[in-house]
Amino acid sequence: MNNTAPAPARTRGRPRGNPPTRESIVVAARALFLERGYRRTTLRAVAGAAGVDPALIAYHFGSKKGLFADVMQFQCANALAVDDVLLGDPATLPDRLIDAVTDLWEDADFRRLTAQGDEASEVIREYLEQELLARLVEFLGGRDATARAMAVVTILGGLIYTRYLNPLPTPPALTPAEARHILTPALRAALTPRARTAAATRAAHRG
Repeated sequence: MNNTAPAPARTRGRPRGNPPTRESIVVAARALFLERGYRRTTLRAVAGAAGVDPALIAYHFGSKKGLFADVMQFQCANALAVDDVLLGDPATLPDRLIDAVTDLWEDADFRRLTAQGDEASEVIREYLEQELLARLVEFLGGRDATARAMAVVTILGGLIYTRYLNPLPTPPALTPAEARHILTPALRAALTPRARTAAATRAAHRG
């Protein structure tokens, strides 16, 4: 009889690794991406700055693109913590959403990271879709949660694009408080559950 315990099954996806090791790599990579830019930063240089074997970066992050995505996600999660934004008085949720976005994008280092080309744009899209949009849908609930959450993300995405990524003359001249004052009514309207029309109610009854 074989009494040897079976080997534990490997989980799918990117290995989580040792948190202190991952954090040291992300911190070192962030500093180098800011100093040298995405294209001139090598994985060997990041490994040297973090004091780890270069193979560990490939193991934990898969590639330089994966590492850069983690750096951006780390930055987003620190400034735009979705859990913190969603907690609190529902009446002030629009204000907290705008404050979180402007706090993140007013940071000069973050804006330098977002200027790193297609890699940065892809991470921002993924964060808005997979983190903010998905969490908003879950938080709002109800039959029209997806539509309401999409409206919120569209408004916030418009703020990001017109104020930071491809600024129009007026939005950057506004202070964050002024931007919040202007956009809060639109966000409040987007977050409000939509009343069913008489036609929709009849259709639901027929169904």
